[in-house]
Amino acid sequence: MGTGSRSAIASFLGIVAAAVILWGLVRQFGGGAASSQYVWDFGSLWKYRTLLATGLAYTLLFTVVCVVLGLAVGLLTGLGRLSTNPLITTPLRGYIEVFRCTPVLVQLVWFYYALPVLTGIELSAVAAATLCLSLYGGAFYSEIVRGGIISIDPGQTEAAKAIGMTRLQLMRRVILPQAFAKMIPPLMNQSIMQLKNTSLLSVLAVPDLLYQGQVIAHDTYRPLEVYTFTAIAYFVVLFPITIWVKRLEHNGAPKEV
Repeated sequence: MGTGSRSAIASFLGIVAAAVILWGLVRQFGGGAASSQYVWDFGSLWKYRTLLATGLAYTLLFTVVCVVLGLAVGLLTGLGRLSTNPLITTPLRGYIEVFRCTPVLVQLVWFYYALPVLTGIELSAVAAATLCLSLYGGAFYSEIVRGGIISIDPGQTEAAKAIGMTRLQLMRRVILPQAFAKMIPPLMNQSIMQLKNTSLLSVLAVPDLLYQGQVIAHDTYRPLEVYTFTAIAYFVVLFPITIWVKRLEHNGAPKEV
């Protein structure tokens, strides 16, 4: 059986196991149990399926947009960090450290409330969230890019220069293709973190999955069902991706001779 088949089976079994465990918890603590008088009713969420679907769509859309923009920022910043000019590297390093060393929730609130005061430019919740998460992801992506590039054997750079390649040709034809192969797993892991970070958008009233769940919980007084469903939705989206990332890491690992 190939690695792909084993990964697919592992993904399926993991989802089934999670569903069984969650169902067992519902049965144990649900209606009629001596230890609890709470009666679970997931059917009450059915009429809110449009809201939940809209929230999930917002979550996935924000993830894609912020990952793409973050990768663009990270690539430019990572390449800039390779410069020997301190006028370039110092501000870039400052940007990276600021975003890596402060909580993303604090950054979201600051971008939405403080940045317009400082700049005089009004930002909608969607614009502030997109800008913040893109820059936050870019700070982490940039270090992955820089690390991938400097991991390439310097001898290849010297050989490319010896045959007359320009710096641009060296990067495009020699360094980046090899570096990206090494960067794919950590880039994917950071992108998974970006998806999970979208759950914080609810503090700005962006209608993502968690925000819609909060609205439904307040309307139905069924927070246990709502947040359990929300957790399952995140799991169903993320678990196959994590299995895929592990497969990429396995395929990219050096083979023993």
